[in-house]
Amino acid sequence: MGLLLSRLKQLELGSGSNFDNFANMETNENFEKTSIKFPDLEEIPTELSLKILKYLNATDLCLAACVWSSLANDDTLWQGLCRSTWGYLTVYEKRLEAKKNFRRIFMLLDEATLTFNVDWKKGLDYLFEKELLENNPMEIAKFINSTQKLSSEQKKKLFNENKQVLENVIILHNFENQFLPTALRKLFIKVEAHSERTPNLSFLVEKFSKQFCSCNPQLGLNEDTVYIICFSLIILSVDLSNPAIKNKMSKREFIKNTRNALPDLNPDFTGHLYDNVYLNGSIATFQRRKNENLLAIQ
Repeated sequence: MGLLLSRLKQLELGSGSNFDNFANMETNENFEKTSIKFPDLEEIPTELSLKILKYLNATDLCLAACVWSSLANDDTLWQGLCRSTWGYLTVYEKRLEAKKNFRRIFMLLDEATLTFNVDWKKGLDYLFEKELLENNPMEIAKFINSTQKLSSEQKKKLFNENKQVLENVIILHNFENQFLPTALRKLFIKVEAHSERTPNLSFLVEKFSKQFCSCNPQLGLNEDTVYIICFSLIILSVDLSNPAIKNKMSKREFIKNTRNALPDLNPDFTGHLYDNVYLNGSIATFQRRKNENLLAIQ
């Protein structure tokens, strides 16, 4: 054992014999011969090269262009990046001019997104100016609905000033065969909920109720009933998720309160509504005020 430790120490200090050094050199040469090197993409079929490059993000694809310019600048690669990041733009539907390749469009969209996230008006103006998006409410709604890159705060400001865009965003949602709390939760992922009952929140819930009934006529619910249920669910969400409220609303209390507003509503259905919120979490995440309750809805 002592000889083994001594030998290990010699190797650690680099005092091995010539035979050992020769063996190490031979091992390194064998490793270099057997190691797998990344192939030159210009030496393999173009289809395979593009298949490899499509897994790169925009930054890496720009770096790859320094080595394989013609491959990494292929329009189909940049078109895929554009559509995967911004799912809808008016320019996608038009025939592109030679100067408007998809790499250039990606750079313009990236700049437009950064601008939007600081000031939504300037961001949209940039898109209109560069002829990437038509200036009408439905086109704007389709664009907003197709990307996760936009600031929720700036989108809220846009919706506050342009109700037509907000209405079109709701219309673009398909709530068919979805349980009401699930559908409302899905909407609030795209459209951030307001932190108090304002005309904007009422407008949002009103348009949602109309779209939900349109998608689910078989339920036999009218728009007014869905509207009331939505606010009941929002109140319940706040009650269950707000740590400042110690005495949480029970299932029995929720059914009783909802029945007061909707006497004909099936109590079993109301109970399922409560269970969904209790088990699956809040309908929407509300921003808390500093010195006030999370939400005040009378």
